[in-house]
Amino acid sequence: MPAKNVIKEYHENSYYHLYNRGVAKQPIFLDDHDYKMFLYYLKIYLSQPNLQGETLKVPPTRQLKNFYNRLKLLAYCLIPNHFHLLIYQTEAEGINLFMRSFATKYAIYFNHKYNRVGTIFQGAYKAVLVKNEQQLIYLSKYIHRNALEILPTRSLLEGYKYSSYGNYLKLFQQDWVKPDDILDLFSTSKYSDSYRSFVEETDERDLLTIKNVVIEEI
Repeated sequence: MPAKNVIKEYHENSYYHLYNRGVAKQPIFLDDHDYKMFLYYLKIYLSQPNLQGETLKVPPTRQLKNFYNRLKLLAYCLIPNHFHLLIYQTEAEGINLFMRSFATKYAIYFNHKYNRVGTIFQGAYKAVLVKNEQQLIYLSKYIHRNALEILPTRSLLEGYKYSSYGNYLKLFQQDWVKPDDILDLFSTSKYSDSYRSFVEETDERDLLTIKNVVIEEI
């Protein structure tokens, strides 16, 4: 039987939760530069073609494919042995083409840097179709709280460098991250109804909701 969420059904104009981990749960990020290269590739793939900048300095050196206006990245989180992405696609095959190219690109970089061969990911990436608004907002919460696996306290979430959470808190802006679909569902004036409160103030009932609408899909 195939692994869960490996067989994928793609729809145009739909949101998807994408994730994968290192083979045998091994790290796919060994230092800060690895995280930065993963994010740099995301930027190049998702930015306007005329804003992509100079040719990449690591092999392979040819210009990356571009998915600007075909895909929209809403949220991400990277921790040492896995990653999560929340993406909206306008074309049915956009994510499939993007992930094939992106995973190959990062694997080539990683293998070249560490003088290794073979796959670095635990099989094909996993994809879950987002079916409703509740699942969408709780997915973003789950993704941004994922860094708690390696952070000692919840208060450090906003400072975690390899998550899109800072975009949501207006601490920085990555033009290739598009949080507005989710932020528009929250208050900007009342803390108790804000996105920060939603992510950081979690009780047992909320954790059960996360489990029901997110974790059971993974």
